[in-house]
Amino acid sequence: MSLVIDGITLNHVLSDEVLATLFIKLGWKANSVVICRSSPKQKADIVALAKKNGPWITMAIGDGANDVPMLMEAHIGVGMRGHEGTQAERAADYTIGKFKYLRVLTLHHGRLAYRRISLFICYYFYKNVILVFCELYFAFVNGYSGQNFFGDWLPTLYNAVWTSWPCMFTFIFDQDVDREMGLKNPIFF
Repeated sequence: MSLVIDGITLNHVLSDEVLATLFIKLGWKANSVVICRSSPKQKADIVALAKKNGPWITMAIGDGANDVPMLMEAHIGVGMRGHEGTQAERAADYTIGKFKYLRVLTLHHGRLAYRRISLFICYYFYKNVILVFCELYFAFVNGYSGQNFFGDWLPTLYNAVWTSWPCMFTFIFDQDVDREMGLKNPIFF
């Protein structure tokens, strides 16, 4: 099933909350949705509607100045180099030269970035837990005198060394699935 809608009809759909909800549900069930003759504001409104009706991350792809509001509204904006100028490239989070690179960007680099960020958040949390528990234990042992266990420079050095270097070396060499496997079988995602 495919859904094709033009800008005038889309204007009526987006003006009514019930029709907008029905439209997004119908769009989920369709294999493809084509929106033709739409304004830049309508493109941004469609992305906002998708963001509002689900917990997912939205990604918009555009190649010209008319796609800038849509790229700015989406969580992730991907600009294409094209003949229409560089406005989409400048407004986007990522820029690619051709559509064939989109698959590698989403399936390989997107997977690695998602995994690395989740590992970094856990690492950063537990690193700070250790630092704070040392201070709490020292306060308990010295009778809550208010004396600092660490000097003022030590937490800064601790955060700089234990946040930057281990993460940098780990994430440079971290690839749980090689590129070809990730592109062939996106189920690992």
